[in-house]
Amino acid sequence: MNDASHTNNRLLLGLTGGVAAYKAAEIARMLIQSGVEVQVVMTQSACRFIGTATMQSLTGRPVFTDLWDDRVANNMAHIDLSRNADAILIAPASADFISKLAHGLADDLLSTLCLARKCPLLIAPAMNSQMWSHPATQRNLAMLRLDGVTVLDPDSGEQACGETGMGRMLEPSVLAEGVKAVFQNGLLQGKRVLVTAGPTFEPIDAVRGITNSSSGKMGYAVARAALQAGAKVTLISGPVSLQSPSAARLIKVVSALEMLEAVKNEVTQADIFISVAAVADYRPTHVSKHKIKKTGGGLTLELTPNPDILEYVTSLPRPPFCVGFAAETENLEENASAKRLKKKLPLLVANLARDTIGSDDSALILFDDSGQYPLARAPKMQQAQRLVQHISALYGK
Repeated sequence: MNDASHTNNRLLLGLTGGVAAYKAAEIARMLIQSGVEVQVVMTQSACRFIGTATMQSLTGRPVFTDLWDDRVANNMAHIDLSRNADAILIAPASADFISKLAHGLADDLLSTLCLARKCPLLIAPAMNSQMWSHPATQRNLAMLRLDGVTVLDPDSGEQACGETGMGRMLEPSVLAEGVKAVFQNGLLQGKRVLVTAGPTFEPIDAVRGITNSSSGKMGYAVARAALQAGAKVTLISGPVSLQSPSAARLIKVVSALEMLEAVKNEVTQADIFISVAAVADYRPTHVSKHKIKKTGGGLTLELTPNPDILEYVTSLPRPPFCVGFAAETENLEENASAKRLKKKLPLLVANLARDTIGSDDSALILFDDSGQYPLARAPKMQQAQRLVQHISALYGK
């Protein structure tokens, strides 16, 4: 039965078959430490990767695996368990289980209670990169999103099979933050968020150009975190080698002028604008249609300043809530504070460029009207989730 006095922080953690099941133990531990009640349900396949005794020891609650568990007097474990959860997280979610969810199949306890639930459902896919990219898997995920399921897109990296690619389940700290965001009732539910990410490329000739060192990882993480918080996200991206969040609307650009034009087209529909892109400050004044031949002598380039995209947005008659990023090489606090005031930003995120470019984690400092908020080094996805929480608090004022 539901307890009217509960804290609205009850999670049903479902495990399906996959090597990533070992991460579920850490997810449970982290959530319990933050005050979340965790009840574990496992498929028979999950039990081949991690024991029920481990999950029971961590949660202090019996683990359920059987639709016909005789510990439930009314033989309705799928009803009792789903009604006593404020959210359900399936981690790992295998390709097989994702297919079951998409087509409404219910042949075991976990799939049945997901079908019978009244609470939000989140899934953290984990599988081989070829399985992840297979059209059938992507169709199933698209169906689940239309049904309101939150898909916590996997990361790219080395996999248990020895291959490298998209499909690696997100780290426990990232998933734990995603769950906590759901318990905060969708921090940005229904808000329209516009994110710029990656570098710009300013052509010199047909094959060369000027660019900035940016992997795009932070901007893409911010887009994912905003999606997790319930926002409708448009991502304007410079050239990167990343898979975009599948639930975001992606607009690809190359140059700063192209990015500015895309922003102009989209920003009037945005509630929040997050400028993460590393836009080149200058572009060549003259661009050769053909490759400039090497002559053995020097080459002089005339450069023209690029427009400041963030400044354009903050200067609009009715600008959205604007968030800027600053990657500094020295005098971080002084330079970041000055940039925030100059551009009239309610929030600016700063870091040291040498510590973050191309890496999977970073240390950040948030600057707003109330002061500074340092975020200790952590995976970029976790930092993005923390940033979204801070944006939500400021946006609601």
